[in-house]
Amino acid sequence: MDRDYPTPAVSVDIVLLTLAEGGLKVALHRREHDPCRGQLALPGGYVHVDEDASADATALRVLKQKTGLVPRYLEQLRTFAGPDRDPRGWSVAISHVALIPLEELRGVGDGVFHFYDVDQLPELAFDHAEQVREAVQRVRNKASYSTLPCWLLPELFTLTQLQRTYEQIFGETVSRGTFRSRLGIRVGDARPGESADEADILIATDEFLGGSQRPARLFRVNHLSLFKRACW
Repeated sequence: MDRDYPTPAVSVDIVLLTLAEGGLKVALHRREHDPCRGQLALPGGYVHVDEDASADATALRVLKQKTGLVPRYLEQLRTFAGPDRDPRGWSVAISHVALIPLEELRGVGDGVFHFYDVDQLPELAFDHAEQVREAVQRVRNKASYSTLPCWLLPELFTLTQLQRTYEQIFGETVSRGTFRSRLGIRVGDARPGESADEADILIATDEFLGGSQRPARLFRVNHLSLFKRACW
């Protein structure tokens, strides 16, 4: 015999990670409505079954509607569910993590986002602190062997900027030689169109970033992939 069962509310939450002030930060906003009015929280919204083809589509729609942003990198983290995570009752939140350069987040407008160190979180609404912790662990794990941090950089970047990005994610400063050895980056300068690493991921361009010292060649990431010898 068929029975009618109550259905839980289904939403998405997005952990927006960026780099600022020398470290990995999460972008939070203050809730304008109950429950948890005035508390810091992750951006999110309900699934629209009549227009969203997937949970990822919901996350992209929510970000676009609320911030105007389309992240260069978005990944589904995991599902958080239960009767106690939301005072309104049994709910399901499909958590995502997105990497967005700081300039884009600040471009949304003054006061929209508040940035906090991912290792020193304030009190957050619902189970959002747990979501942030899991997202940071996922990003740091993947960053240790892949090009994932490149999505926090401009489209073109120097190898020094790349190194600083990795250092900020892990909170560790290393020498240039150590960094390049860990990622399998060749010490010699690559010519335009050539890769600077053993996995053919970092491609040299014919553009340079000027300065008082020797101009630094700009690189682009060929694709999101794995370094052959990466070990952070």
